[in-house]
Amino acid sequence: AATKRIYELCDVGHKQNRVPMVCSGKWDVLTPLAKCLTQESGDGRHLACLALNNLSIPTENKRVMALGPASKDVIGGLCKVIAEDKQESYLCCICLMNLSFLEASITTILQHSPVDDGSAPLPPLENPNSLIRVLEKLLTNSPSVPKSGSGKSEGVRWACGLIKNLAKSEENAALFGKTEIPRCVVENIRSTTAPPSRWTSNSLEDFSLFVVLNLAQWAGSKEALVEAGAVDVVKPIMSEGDLQGLKATMACAFLGAKWSDFPDGGAPASKSVSELMTNIVEKKGKDGQYAYGVFKLYTATKAYRDLAVSAKEADGSGDSNTKALATPSSVALCWQVISDLVLAATEDAEGSSKYVPDAMSAEYCVCAVEAMLPSVLQASDPPRKSVQTEKAAGELSQMLMTYSDISGTSSKAKASSKNAADQIKTSASSARPILDISHDLWTQYRKREGQPLDTFIAQEKGIEVDESGPLDFLPCVNSKGDSSCVVM
Repeated sequence: AATKRIYELCDVGHKQNRVPMVCSGKWDVLTPLAKCLTQESGDGRHLACLALNNLSIPTENKRVMALGPASKDVIGGLCKVIAEDKQESYLCCICLMNLSFLEASITTILQHSPVDDGSAPLPPLENPNSLIRVLEKLLTNSPSVPKSGSGKSEGVRWACGLIKNLAKSEENAALFGKTEIPRCVVENIRSTTAPPSRWTSNSLEDFSLFVVLNLAQWAGSKEALVEAGAVDVVKPIMSEGDLQGLKATMACAFLGAKWSDFPDGGAPASKSVSELMTNIVEKKGKDGQYAYGVFKLYTATKAYRDLAVSAKEADGSGDSNTKALATPSSVALCWQVISDLVLAATEDAEGSSKYVPDAMSAEYCVCAVEAMLPSVLQASDPPRKSVQTEKAAGELSQMLMTYSDISGTSSKAKASSKNAADQIKTSASSARPILDISHDLWTQYRKREGQPLDTFIAQEKGIEVDESGPLDFLPCVNSKGDSSCVVM
């Protein structure tokens, strides 16, 4: 009866109670609810799951539930229900997924590895009762095509939703890469009979493709996906367009797909990824599809970098493939991301960007620019001199050199930026239309942001002198600043 009353106090008709119940400090509802999860009675356990789900929705509550004093009991109780394959397993997966939307919590959640009191701690991969092993068992023991809407299928579906969130960190991805989970999510996509155009948000297929995308970003889990045949399974989805096509495109880029694998000469891939980069930077969305909050900028810029590298490898010494990526607006966006970091990192720079500098994204943009240089530096036809190109080449090469000197820049990024700066500087003798337009767009952005426009212009400011020097013997000059000269 008490559990039912707690649930009623935080149900959909009493949303206003959810934060005070958890965050006010007046009551501890989490510990008793967590204990209810271990009950054999189905009703009490079910109501506790429902209440914890409702309480896990507000952002303020996520921190208390996932990182607060009762977090071990809450996460442990939810994990135990999933491990015992109770009918409420799917509700526990949903609750953990809700908590995992707080990014600060995702490492703590996946590190859950309970042991008996007095026993030595066990790393998650060595503990069959850890959350990661419990999730692995849930996925590997499910039928290849679970009956839609059944408890088993719902458990697997929401487990994949939880894994999608947890796989966003490199540390977690490395753990997932040592389990059967990558193979299971690839198999979910392989075995589905529904075409990607029919996949709804939060469906098993949607979650599974998201997991593939998130794991593909990181070296510690990428190889497990390659071994599971992820490229061949995901490749056909690229032609779908929209959100599923975008996710498939980025996943294939991360997994090292050949340029010939991307449909229509890579044009749709270039358009969708560069559009995503723009939406993230400008904090906007497109019909709810590419909302900036869905993906991190470093995910989009890394995909763009990997596409550029793939295109360059296919080009050899030419530029036909990188042309699809090297549109002036996309190149300008790369300049923007790099210069934002440089301005933030340079102490004597006036003004700053309104965007948080992103070192990973800046590095990916530098490497993307280097790969696209044959197209970016394509000369005008017929060749001609251009003052605009001289200015653009001077300013951009200076910015790249400044970037290479920033503390913390990786050796790979330093080499790429210096190489790009040298090539751009030596190209100034002839007009380069794409370079010029991208520089102009970048300049317009800096004007809008109120950023200084002379930061990357090499200027001879002159030599300061005082009265000391070879003529200081004259009577009208001395080190004290007094003068005996007579002004007529």
